[in-house]
Amino acid sequence: MRPLEGLLVLDFSTLLPGPYATLMLAEAGARVVKVERPGGEDSTRFEPSWGNTSAIHALLNRGKEVIFADLKSRDDMARLKPLLSSCDVLVEQFRPGVMARLGIGEPDVRKLNPGVIYCSISGYGQTGPYAQKPDHDLGYQASTGLLALGGPHVPAALSADIAGGSYPAMINILLALQRRARTGEGAMLDIAMADGCFPFTLFAQAEMQAGGGLPGPGKGMLNGGLARYRVYTASDGVGIAVAALEPKFWAEVISVTGLEPDPDEDITARRLQAILGAKPSQYWAKAFDGRDACVSVVASLSEARSDPHFIGRGLQAHSIENADGKRMDAAPVPIASIFRGKP
Repeated sequence: MRPLEGLLVLDFSTLLPGPYATLMLAEAGARVVKVERPGGEDSTRFEPSWGNTSAIHALLNRGKEVIFADLKSRDDMARLKPLLSSCDVLVEQFRPGVMARLGIGEPDVRKLNPGVIYCSISGYGQTGPYAQKPDHDLGYQASTGLLALGGPHVPAALSADIAGGSYPAMINILLALQRRARTGEGAMLDIAMADGCFPFTLFAQAEMQAGGGLPGPGKGMLNGGLARYRVYTASDGVGIAVAALEPKFWAEVISVTGLEPDPDEDITARRLQAILGAKPSQYWAKAFDGRDACVSVVASLSEARSDPHFIGRGLQAHSIENADGKRMDAAPVPIASIFRGKP
């Protein structure tokens, strides 16, 4: 038995943060009913397409029951009332106030369902000056100081959406369910993606609070300030990630490369770049193989997905099939395999 079997989740969310949170709940055994507007939510039209929907929509909403409802229609709302009355968890991702105007805000649903865990995911939270401000992942990183630490670029990681939205939603839902099991009380969860960006600035905050001043872009300990924690480029243009923070690992890097470190971090970095840039990435992959140096060749996503380690970990164990019989690999969400059940 998976731990959330028997639990009913009613999902009004769209795009990424909410759907990924409810995907984790579904993978752990919950029955997730996703409510989309007639014609489907926005992500159904995202490229690339996969059959009659989008690939990202299919990946995020596998294992869920999708129903269509016009939330401004009395008839459709009447159809939803049994689900509103019986769900254990409700997840929504509209701008603050929208669900209340539709008559299904937290107080309205609680009258029908006193024990419901009502989880609202938004950009800046349900309260505060920015509550009604529209934004996306890049904007949340910009407004919280996270983006400035790394410089003016578009990060590859969707830190705010997933780590600031999906994961806190999942964690707090589970905490609220545990509390309800003990007290019988439901909960209102206010998840703000911008709030979730601040933990990523932890080292910079520590430096600032200790009186060392705020590190400039690319100057913090973990974002370019140390020669031993940077990405270099091999002669074939492939990145070499050096993450040798501890002295013992740094000593291995020095041993393998013959580097002569300098007290000036930038001088050391230039020397190390000259050495690593003189040979191709596979030379360095072999040179560091079996050495405790914390050095990795930067893999492409396709290379990572075909890596025997991650295949062995089951990260391609799931596949989904569309109405045309076309199959697609769907890496499972990061919950313990015992909770995922059989692929």
